[in-house]
Amino acid sequence: QVQLVESGGGLVQAGGSLRLSCAASGRSFSTYDMAWFRQAPGKEREFVAAVIWTGTSTSYADSVKGRFTISRDNAKNTVYLQMNSLKPEDTAVYHCAASFAKYGSRSWSDYDYWGQGTQVTVSS
Repeated sequence: QVQLVESGGGLVQAGGSLRLSCAASGRSFSTYDMAWFRQAPGKEREFVAAVIWTGTSTSYADSVKGRFTISRDNAKNTVYLQMNSLKPEDTAVYHCAASFAKYGSRSWSDYDYWGQGTQVTVSS
């Protein structure tokens, strides 16, 4: 079992930055591939970014490429999402998720564990 808790969301103006954190507890965090998804009101949950268990490879949705950076610190059992140049369309609840051997999957059903999410609101 892996428990995930997100933090770092908030209200920011367009063009601003936020850094999300996802703290993991439980066994073997460092063996899980991790990802961030987001869900806006009335929309389906969508893939944002993923990082392989070693931290040596990352993957991004086209909509955030060049603006967002995913990273992880296995010593701290934490994964991060640095979000720069935020746009109003980035407004959503952001969830971190863990999968085993499914690195880069953009299907939410491939992920075994989920956090409760943190709200990000970008004002224009």
